[in-house]
Amino acid sequence: MSFMKSLVSLVCLGLMITLTTTTVTAQEGESAPAEAVEETIEKAVEETIEKAGEETIEKAAEEMETKAVKSPRTEATGMIGETQVNLAWGAPSVRGREIFGGLEAFGEVWRTGANEATTFEVSKNVMIEGEELAAGKYALFTIPGEEKWTVIFNSVADQFGHYDYDESNDVLRVEVDAQTLDESVETMKMFVKNKEDQSWVGLKWANTKVAFKVAEASSN
Repeated sequence: MSFMKSLVSLVCLGLMITLTTTTVTAQEGESAPAEAVEETIEKAVEETIEKAGEETIEKAAEEMETKAVKSPRTEATGMIGETQVNLAWGAPSVRGREIFGGLEAFGEVWRTGANEATTFEVSKNVMIEGEELAAGKYALFTIPGEEKWTVIFNSVADQFGHYDYDESNDVLRVEVDAQTLDESVETMKMFVKNKEDQSWVGLKWANTKVAFKVAEASSN
């Protein structure tokens, strides 16, 4: 049952109780003044709505706590040259579901994790796939595709999911190849990897791996 339906039901129940009480009072005495009846009804409605609101808030808090346990906030850090890279994401699990092309549709903006938007933070200016990105903290969104993904760095780092995502706040977009993994990864992982003279930041989840090149910028 939806919140609105529950709220209406509670209000109606409160009114029925109130009207019954008012009727008994009127029968025992001469009559119940209209003003008194109106005040009683208003009070009953306010009390019912207030109670419903408290119960709804408690239920929402419980649901958020449950989701947080299923997709715990996780962090990873690494150094690329003298630049520190910090990643933070809600780590969802596959749990028998089809992920990319299913739960996360191709061609649509994804929060790149669960709950709060994933964040990407660098202590110095960096080059992302050859494009410069200033030092700072960004929300990291992606648009999954069957063969290629778009990686988005958005200036509003503190936001829940992608519900308030605004493309006008994008600072940088790059396109990278998606790779198919031989073995499925149950819980989403993110990483900072250095090999020889190259570095990558990426993720692995389900049967997919996506990574983008990161290098120190000469403007530092």
